[in-house]
Amino acid sequence: MKAITSSSIRTWARLGQRGTFFAIALPELGGEHENLRLLTADVAQLSSMLRFQSAYPEKFLNVGIAEQNMIGIASGLAMEGRCVFASTYASFIAVRSLEHVRQHLAHMQCNVKVVGFSAGVMSARSGIAHWATEDIAFMRALPNLTVFSPADCLDAYKIARYAAETKAPMYIRLSGGPNCPIVHNDDYNFQAGKFDKLRDGEDVCIFATGLMVKEALDAAESLQERNISSTVYNVHTIKPLDLDTLEQAQKSHQLLVSLEEHSIIGGLGSAIAEYLSGTEGGPRLIRMGIPDAYSAAGSQRWIWEQNGIDCASVTKRIVEELL
Repeated sequence: MKAITSSSIRTWARLGQRGTFFAIALPELGGEHENLRLLTADVAQLSSMLRFQSAYPEKFLNVGIAEQNMIGIASGLAMEGRCVFASTYASFIAVRSLEHVRQHLAHMQCNVKVVGFSAGVMSARSGIAHWATEDIAFMRALPNLTVFSPADCLDAYKIARYAAETKAPMYIRLSGGPNCPIVHNDDYNFQAGKFDKLRDGEDVCIFATGLMVKEALDAAESLQERNISSTVYNVHTIKPLDLDTLEQAQKSHQLLVSLEEHSIIGGLGSAIAEYLSGTEGGPRLIRMGIPDAYSAAGSQRWIWEQNGIDCASVTKRIVEELL
């Protein structure tokens, strides 16, 4: 593993989460782990997998446009002792292949890392067929499956390394495209299952995941101009939740906010609400995400604005809640 520098972080941001995961992290891991295998459903070039394929042709398999078969093949390889990464669009792997993920990975606990890229509304103009705004809900409901959603490319890199070194099934949700926003300017101590505190405040605590982490940080800056102090957590691990941090935040803030590029039903906000339902007292939780409706296609930021999850909308909503 090479040293992580601010320069490498900036380079990875230009590649995006998908490029960092498949063109940087996995080629490194392929040389370190003899049992590692990478499968794709005919998106090798689109997913920046050609570098891995060229370096380790014997460890790479393109199954064609057959997402369900890919999960079956990945499970078989895992049963033979391989650590398998299987990837395609999040919208396909979390919906079309859901039964296979449930039966082969969650139930049988095969060592397969399901990597869904273009999560959220990253494939903005392609419309809902290519969006993944329900995937966290589907995957979070499956026992034995850890669910990750990196905030930036450094997170994506660290999650890839953690996944290769951990024998367990996982769902990894990649959402940041080329020129991905940078949340971490320097290396940090990634801990699976522990929220990553990026900003400390007293009034409101924002739990954000994926690309919404940067929106949350920008909103916190805007709120500070209004004398509202905000804590911001990067929730890179959605399952299991960091219950200790949730308990502390509940005791020390006036308002809790969840922010995600996902349906408000079944995602991060729902997970936090489930925890809070078993506690007494505490502040309100405002769940911010995609409403229970399908949105029109457009640019990614336009869709965020229409659904109230961009920085300006988040700031406005929190100010209104605290008045």
